[in-house]
Amino acid sequence: MTIEFADFEKVDIRVGIVLTAEDFPEARKPAIKMTIDFGPDIGVKKTSAQVTDHYTPTTLVGRRVCAVVNFKPRQIGKFMSEVLVLGFPHPAGGISLIAPDHTVENGARLY
Repeated sequence: MTIEFADFEKVDIRVGIVLTAEDFPEARKPAIKMTIDFGPDIGVKKTSAQVTDHYTPTTLVGRRVCAVVNFKPRQIGKFMSEVLVLGFPHPAGGISLIAPDHTVENGARLY
């Protein structure tokens, strides 16, 4: 399926830095709750991600991640997830998060 460029422009993907991360034992599948700083225009947002195969809360804090920031918030149990962190399937299972190769400003948009 092909899409128009205008469709791609509707998806707002930004880079941010993980400020806090903690286990999310209430989730149905193992997950980690995070707060991510997307800079002054977007601010700090919360999310939950099933990334426990390759990450721990400790390894996520300070890491840059990419996320869709303009989806509607999604209720996950008692937790409201505000953004969708992005990753690819890892050959050994689980998700490998995506991030820029070089330092970019929090909130920089993917083009």
